[in-house]
Formats: sequence, structure tokens, C-alpha cells
Amino acid sequence: MNTITGIKGKFKFNLFSKAFICLRFSQRRFNIVSLSPLAFTFHSDGSFPSTPVAITEATTINVDYRTTETLSSGSPVVTTVFGERAFYGYGYFEEGENPQLDVATLQSNLNILQNNNETVTIPVDTTKIVKVEWSFNGSIVLTKTPLSNPTIQDQIQYVQNLNSGAKVEVDSARIFPTAGASTIISITKYEKCKYTPLKLTFINKFGAYQEIWMFANSILKMSTSEERYKSNILTNGTYNTYDPLIKLLTKNANQALTLNSDFYPESYNEIFRQLFLSEKVWIEYKGQTLGINIENKQVTYKTSLTDSLINYTIDVSFAFDTINNIR
Repeated sequence: MNTITGIKGKFKFNLFSKAFICLRFSQRRFNIVSLSPLAFTFHSDGSFPSTPVAITEATTINVDYRTTETLSSGSPVVTTVFGERAFYGYGYFEEGENPQLDVATLQSNLNILQNNNETVTIPVDTTKIVKVEWSFNGSIVLTKTPLSNPTIQDQIQYVQNLNSGAKVEVDSARIFPTAGASTIISITKYEKCKYTPLKLTFINKFGAYQEIWMFANSILKMSTSEERYKSNILTNGTYNTYDPLIKLLTKNANQALTLNSDFYPESYNEIFRQLFLSEKVWIEYKGQTLGINIENKQVTYKTSLTDSLINYTIDVSFAFDTINNIR
């Protein structure tokens, strides 16, 4: 299969699948194939990609495909399509088969809880928006427009309240799509920080980077692992009692954090769901961005009706050994 070279690099993967159509009783049976995660080769540092987005950070790829329709009689009909987009995202079972990405705003929440004085970032589909207007106290203070003629790695644009690198005070953003009504996202500052907030960045269901802050107390823990062996300490029929018989062959550790979100609006339940489902999560911790794994295997969704105030406790482990064993 040939690739369209103007969108992204060179051909990398060739995937095959068979789809069967049963004409009896007018039923159609077919397979829907997801692209292998191996086709996405991004290596993010856990920060929001710059604009334009580097290929190494992009969660979008170009897809060319060919279908061959073979009937009981006649020649096969071959259809080739070039330049389709694929996102590192997913759909829920309730959304039905083969859910499509047809929204301009690539996050589920329409309100953002902002860490005081931190930059606000909203992921949007570059090809589906006209502009983003940032407002403060009812007045437009900043307008951002999408990239023109975006490459495949720029299909997602991360719009920020920055003007020539300087943060602009905002309390809402209005996204104007190419079709349909605009979307307003409200922005609320969290200003009562008793503890040092920790930022988590994750890949959400749309395949976009998204951030969420843990505002309350965090607890650092460490668990160790080791291999032991029984040594021979006998020399000339005697041994020293200070010489250990059972010795350590290897020892390492893994550090973990218990994070507390503090109080979030109920609308953030969906964001926490996507955080727990994400395969790629990072944390900004002590001046570094580090890979982590979510350890919670069960989540109880909270509501304002039954829980009054909604706070989530999340257990994460750092995605590396404490003692560097990379050779």
C-alpha cells in the first residue's frame, strides 16, 4: 500500500483484517479493528506538547487503508483511502461500535479547577475549530486561532492562556467549532492550598494530553525487594559469628505516593474515570516530570448527593526502581 507522504513520514505498519457480510436475512456481520498501540510511537516527557507538535510527542498518526470486496461472483472491488487520521484514544461500550471522534473540544469537562497562577491548557481538534476566545470578568482578553494546514502531528492543538509567553488572567474560554454551537468552559481558581499541589498529566479518552491537580496532602512510601542466598562461611572447620550466613544478592525498592485530590465538582467524575483508565500518566514531583502507574484497581464514584464533598484518594507508584539498574 502506498502512503501519502505530505502528511507524515514514511510507511511503518501494515495491518490486515477480514470482514464478513452475511446477506441471509439481511444481516451484516463484520469485524471492527483497532489500530495496534505499537503504531503510535510517541515518547512524551509528560509535558504538554509545544505548537507545532513534535512527531515524538504526537498522539495522532496518518492511516491509509484499502478494502477488497469479494462477492460470490464477479471480480473483487478494491477501494483505497489515503490520509485518514487515527488518535490514541478509545470509546466506551455504551457508545456503540466504532465510535467516531466528532467533537472540537478534546476533553470531557466543561469546567476547569485551576491551580493558582498556573497556565490553563485546553486540547482541541485543530481541524474542527475556528477560534478560542479567553475571557475575564465578561471581557475577551485573548483570542487564539488554529494552525493553518496542520500536519498529522498537529491534529491536536493545546491552546493556552498565554500571550507571547506571558500568562493572561482568565475565568472562561469559548471554543468556536467549524460546525454547531460554541462551547463555554468555566475556569475556577483554587487558592486555598495548604499543601504543595501536584500535577498529573495523562492521555484521556480522546487521545489528548490532559492535566489534573492533586491539591491535598500526599504521603510518600517505599517498599523494598531483595534476593538472598545462603553462603559458605566455614573456613578450616570454623567460622566467625559476625559473618552472616544468609546474604543479600540483590536489593532494590519502589517508591509510591498516596495522593488526595481535595474537593472537586461532581462533573470531574468522568475525568477521574479517564485518569484511572489511562495507560500513560506522569507527575510533576520535586521539580521533575516522572512516569507513574495508578495502583487503584477499584474506584467508587462520588456524588454531591451522597458524599456532600467529593475527594478522591489515588495510590500511584513511580514507574522505575529506586536504585538505577539501567545498564
